[in-house]
Amino acid sequence: QSQLVESGGGLVQPGGSLRLTCKASGFVVDYYAVGWFRQAPGKEREWVSCVSGSGGSTNYADSVKGRFTISRDSAKSMVYLQMNSLKPEDTAVYYCAAERDRIKTCVTTPGEYDKWGQGTQVTVSS
Repeated sequence: QSQLVESGGGLVQPGGSLRLTCKASGFVVDYYAVGWFRQAPGKEREWVSCVSGSGGSTNYADSVKGRFTISRDSAKSMVYLQMNSLKPEDTAVYYCAAERDRIKTCVTTPGEYDKWGQGTQVTVSS
């Protein structure tokens, strides 16, 4: 059974950091681009960042550029989202998603992704 499982969410003060982890199992994640999305209460799901299957291409939403870093460890079938300088507006449920056969690039459209995790809550508050 193929699945994605997120972890690493929690409560952090403004200016703090968290590292989210997306663990893939049941499929070869090297053939998949992986994206991170988030959804705040009452808002639509928003693309945050993505990394290509090869790991050679990354992309970030303007709202997180310079603060968040995406990376992947193929040997561990994991993708990470390092989040620094967190702001209250970063509060949301964060989801990772995988798109098959996207080796050199990654995309921002949720509908392009084939697999989704269940999400992990990130709350930024003092």
